[in-house]
Amino acid sequence: MGTDRLGLLLDQFDCARERAQVRLTGLGDEEYLWEPVPDCWSIRRRGEATTARAFGPGDWVLDLGAPDIPPSEYAEVARQAADGMSVAKIAEDWSVSVRRVEEVLAHTGPVRPDRTPITTIAWRLGHLHYGFAGGWEWAFGERRRDPKLMVDFTPDASLALERFWAAIDRWREAVAGVTEEQLDTVGFSQYPYGSDPDDPFVDVLWGGNLEFIHHMSEIALLRDLWQHRG
Repeated sequence: MGTDRLGLLLDQFDCARERAQVRLTGLGDEEYLWEPVPDCWSIRRRGEATTARAFGPGDWVLDLGAPDIPPSEYAEVARQAADGMSVAKIAEDWSVSVRRVEEVLAHTGPVRPDRTPITTIAWRLGHLHYGFAGGWEWAFGERRRDPKLMVDFTPDASLALERFWAAIDRWREAVAGVTEEQLDTVGFSQYPYGSDPDDPFVDVLWGGNLEFIHHMSEIALLRDLWQHRG
């Protein structure tokens, strides 16, 4: 195991990836699209999606609702403001109004739990896929393609996994070549959704690992629930 910053992040990512691949073995189409409760977010045929901002370049789109800042992210918004980011820039990063950011910054007392939709395995994989594909494009690629148009979502679980692991492996290979100077470079990633352009790249990598781990944990739980459904 590496003890330098990049080595630790890569080792963590590799461990999470290995466990995730084992947990995803045998995923079938029905389980991949399973909606355990009503009103789940998933992938749907274009024209059948009911969410406000469903997106994708092909026949299938990924559900996405109206933009907001969930309570679990209030501390992150406060950090952005404390670091000197303007309210207008925070609002742009979160795709919300300035008034909404001001409400979040004015909040006091306990933060209520998030009330977010339950999402299917297909949604969670699609979310990770376009995030890592876009992350590669805006850090190591041409920095021009919209991440939301880079992944052709599919109801075929095997095909989705094949494409997903290819994107993950390309990201991992590129990250392995990052220098110490690049780790500390603010804006090394220009990913257009979120705060990447304002963060050192080491923070972006840390956040990417966290995103991968927590969504794969959710997928693992959904697989367990699928096995015991009914």
